[in-house]
Amino acid sequence: MLRKRFWPLTAVVIVIVFGALAGAALLFWPQAHLGRDDAALTRIVLPGFGGRVSAVEVSSATTGLVAVALRHGELWPLHQVAAGERLTVIVTVRRPGWVGWLVGHTQRRSFTLVTPSAHLLGRWLQVTPGSPVTVAFDRPVVLVSFRGSSTRLSKPLAAVPVGVVVQGSYLSGSVTVAAAARSWERLPDPVRVSWFPARTYPQLLVDPNPTAKLAPAGRLTLTFSEPIADVLGSARPRVSPATPGHWLTLDAHTLAFQPSGLGFPFGEQVRLTLPVAVHLAGRPGAGLTRRLTWQVPQGSTLRLQQLLAELGYLALAWQPSRPVATSLAAQLTAAVSPPAGQFSWRYPQLRAMLGSLWQPGQYSVLVQGAVMAFEADHGLSTDGVVDGQVWADLLRAAVRRQVDRQPYDYIEVSKASPETLSVWRRGRIVYTTPCNTGIAARPTADGTFPVYARYLSTTMSGTNPDGSPYSDPGVPYVAYFNGGDAVHGFLRGGYGYPQSLGCVELPYSAASVVFTYDPIGTLVGVS
Repeated sequence: MLRKRFWPLTAVVIVIVFGALAGAALLFWPQAHLGRDDAALTRIVLPGFGGRVSAVEVSSATTGLVAVALRHGELWPLHQVAAGERLTVIVTVRRPGWVGWLVGHTQRRSFTLVTPSAHLLGRWLQVTPGSPVTVAFDRPVVLVSFRGSSTRLSKPLAAVPVGVVVQGSYLSGSVTVAAAARSWERLPDPVRVSWFPARTYPQLLVDPNPTAKLAPAGRLTLTFSEPIADVLGSARPRVSPATPGHWLTLDAHTLAFQPSGLGFPFGEQVRLTLPVAVHLAGRPGAGLTRRLTWQVPQGSTLRLQQLLAELGYLALAWQPSRPVATSLAAQLTAAVSPPAGQFSWRYPQLRAMLGSLWQPGQYSVLVQGAVMAFEADHGLSTDGVVDGQVWADLLRAAVRRQVDRQPYDYIEVSKASPETLSVWRRGRIVYTTPCNTGIAARPTADGTFPVYARYLSTTMSGTNPDGSPYSDPGVPYVAYFNGGDAVHGFLRGGYGYPQSLGCVELPYSAASVVFTYDPIGTLVGVS
């Protein structure tokens, strides 16, 4: 009886002992882990009897799965991975069959690692003249990019020469730098590094250089050799002429003025006055200055033509190769650097009469008339001079798509007998009337001229060919186009031959009709 009671107890003890042994085996059996590697992503370490790696999966929370290859225990990404990227590595190990019954045939372990990042130790360097400019990192790097040109180093370096020696025209300067600690890493966004010759006084590196043109929407960047707070305190430079915009603190050493709205005026000289005197980096000697100047370029005549065509003020249309964004910043940039595109005549019938007046990029009477029509529509002085105010209104009109809805008119005066005046609208003749031009002693000049002044009724005065004065009050429907010459109504016994002192005279009834077709800027062609 005693032996029969003993066997159940023995079985329980055996189960407990076996479970304890299996638990101990699971706890202490060699397991895979990650080890450091100076070139690969990581090294998978698998102690003896640990088995073999059957699968590895690497993923990123931002980019998803990362393709990798396992080579002699080293894990290598097959494509570029960002520096500082947090990755999850899942390793699957196949254990030896003889022990699989005890500790399991497979093991999956998950690890988290972060790809290495290299950071600059200094971005504002003071270098002894005659010495090379060198950038230093907090860890060795194998990939480095200067000004967007990448180089793979033959060995990892923590200090990399830029390739510039501080002397001559390279006493100061700046360069964009990006670096990676591993060959398979994607280069991060570049960082600007500036250098100055070692001096005891504050130095300033300016972008753009004062000798360069300043774009209307361009940013002025000031990099000081010492922290802004030490050089300027809370004061800020003054920009003149007064320009809408604001100062930005890009970092401890760098200020930038970002213009807004219409930016720096076309053709103006922009002056910057500093609160304290500094040495302008790159200039010889040790002279200090508080004032810097830049020249803003004039708006391009080609872009002027493009805008006038776009807005309907020319007899030509313009089709850009790529549309210009409807923002002031984009329009300001295009005003200085015109986009590519194609002009075409909206009214081919007018090309025979106006074609000689058209040349892309050249300011002609054809363009002058369009400018004057635009000025009249926008309440500006109708002088055909493209100043800053004209550009400002043109750019605003382009942004708002304020297309001229008036038809394109052209006045043709023929001195062939009988003399006639014809009104062209949208490329076809809509009205013709007999007219009188100037007599031999006071001929009407041949050529094409824009209407520059109009009066419903006015007094016309001057001198006759014999020197006697004249004064004609109440002359109706007057449109001046060339000095004292005008299209207007005038009572004569007949029309169709020279009778005037240079003007183009019309019957009253005809003059009232033509007056509705010759607003400011309308071209009058006489031949």
